[in-house]
Amino acid sequence: MSKSVHGSKSFAIPKQLVWEAYQRVAANKGAAGVDGVSIADFEADLQGNLYKIWNRMSSGTFFPPPVLAVEIPKPHGEGT
Repeated sequence: MSKSVHGSKSFAIPKQLVWEAYQRVAANKGAAGVDGVSIADFEADLQGNLYKIWNRMSSGTFFPPPVLAVEIPKPHGEGT
């Protein structure tokens, strides 16, 4: 894998982009994911957690966990 022209990181991901993504999740009152971390838990070390995500994404070592499956009940006879 080649390094980016912006330094030693594999991917040029602006920190602002990670901040904006966090703001969208927080505004949407995002629920805890499969890792069980709530917005409140994440915000306890917001700067550190955002940095960790940015650093791992930039270096190509961030692999998000699987999406949390949620069943949505449907009326009888309308799909699964």
